[in-house]
Amino acid sequence: MKRLSAILSLALALGLSSCEMDFYRSDTMTSEQLKKDPGSAVYITDGNYSMFKDIMNYKGREDSGLSYIKMWFHMSEMRGDNATLSGRTSSPIYQSACYNDDPTLKHTKFMWWSAYKIIYSANTVIETLPEGSSEESDHLLGENYFMRAICHLHLSCLYSKPYSSGRDNPGVVLRTSTDCSVTKRATVGEVYDQIVKDLLKAADLMGHGKTRGNAGYISKEAAQGLLTRVYLYMENNDACIALADEILGSNPASKLDPDVANYFINAKTSAETLWCVACTQSETRERSSIGSMYFSPDGTGGTGWGEIYYSDPLIELFERYPQDLRYKSYCSLYAKTDGKMIRWPIDDGVNNFRSNMIKTVDYDAVAGKYFFNEGGTKYYVQTEIVNTYPQYYIENYGGAAKTKVYLSDRTDSITGIRNTYPMFFMSKFSWQDGDPNLSSPVMIRWAEVILNRAEANAKKGNAQKALDDVNVIRTRAGLTGTAQMTLANYQARGYSDVLGVVLDERRMELCFEGQRPYDVYRNKLQMDRRFAGVQPWEVVNYNDSRILFKIPYDETSVSGIAQN
Repeated sequence: MKRLSAILSLALALGLSSCEMDFYRSDTMTSEQLKKDPGSAVYITDGNYSMFKDIMNYKGREDSGLSYIKMWFHMSEMRGDNATLSGRTSSPIYQSACYNDDPTLKHTKFMWWSAYKIIYSANTVIETLPEGSSEESDHLLGENYFMRAICHLHLSCLYSKPYSSGRDNPGVVLRTSTDCSVTKRATVGEVYDQIVKDLLKAADLMGHGKTRGNAGYISKEAAQGLLTRVYLYMENNDACIALADEILGSNPASKLDPDVANYFINAKTSAETLWCVACTQSETRERSSIGSMYFSPDGTGGTGWGEIYYSDPLIELFERYPQDLRYKSYCSLYAKTDGKMIRWPIDDGVNNFRSNMIKTVDYDAVAGKYFFNEGGTKYYVQTEIVNTYPQYYIENYGGAAKTKVYLSDRTDSITGIRNTYPMFFMSKFSWQDGDPNLSSPVMIRWAEVILNRAEANAKKGNAQKALDDVNVIRTRAGLTGTAQMTLANYQARGYSDVLGVVLDERRMELCFEGQRPYDVYRNKLQMDRRFAGVQPWEVVNYNDSRILFKIPYDETSVSGIAQN
């Protein structure tokens, strides 16, 4: 009977929609019930973990394309400059890529609803599980404080302005209890202050208990690692550095998985992972997975859609050092076309996006250059050195005196094409247990903590310390010797300050992990999206109102809170 009570309470806690949460109370378990059956808290907490990955019934409908983790990563990445969407699609991901959002779109509705669903359920545990009963129960409490914190953080990233744009700007709805009788938007500052409190509390509660299993379970170190990110976002650089110093110790390189090529496949068991959303073989989503849009092993869409690729500027950044293990390991090229190619973006003349002009080139051994013939004219691919790195161009083609072109230095750069876009697949969300559509998406890892400290030090003027951390990351990626970044060479490589070095390293190390737009906009920089893809050819400023997703109509129409 006790177990039945726990399951019924769990079902009630997990079965409410976001708008129902605003007006109905849950028949949650009391502290006395939890004392009599501590396993009930385990059931609810494990259910909370599941909600990060499960396909959940929203308003009477299940959509195989909707899950918290998929929406978080796709909504985040399509706002940035790392990913190229290679064609129009009925998926709302297209609207995200174009900054053309609508409060009725299913991904914005689902993300808002599912985040508050997890927060609500975490609050049932926080309110009812007595603190101090045992180390194990305190650890469970800490896990739920962490979940409440990370959901509020994700909501803030998507639906409110960066903290650096002002504490008093409208934030999201702050839920710290199951009492949902009042719904109003807190300020950005209030939300972030609560996130800090929750993560500090989580770390304290988990300080004595043991993690319940692999990296799919939250730990004290996960809370502390995420807190370094939050401090960085809040521009509290001193706190970020102090906490990172404490948890990284004297040898930060030892925190990294030495096998970078297989890290994401083994994320659940790797010591580098602070927390991932652990998935098993039985939970593969096939073509509805996160990775399916980024990767298709056969290049035909049969086992994955494979419609989102590395953007040209990200490829160009990696190809400064083609030996980079991150690039070699996770940028998978689908070989199909005979011959080496060059490409450059061209205006479609209608929709303000750019497709590619693609030419297959041959090599002229006498001239030592690649070329193509057209209309009886031989066009050579010329090379110039810009900021110590080679760039390529052709002359006098199509009325332009000089046209920048992309020419891959990789030996496997012969790739298939979709809608004029080369299939530079990304496989960070692929190949767990040999399944091209299975992964345990990483939410926080030690490499990010190192880079969080690097950025904070750069902003404090501690240039050498910042570069030291950058080089820890680069060394693991196989970039040693002259590929290291130093005080003596970074300016010649095109950087005006060390912060630029750090941000580029973050871009390469954390690409497709839901970080890039927030790194750009919180630093009050511009997002240059002038590369081939279906997104508009434009530069987006950090204070552009479009960077915020619309709050779902399902919420504003019921609670009356202000729309973005």
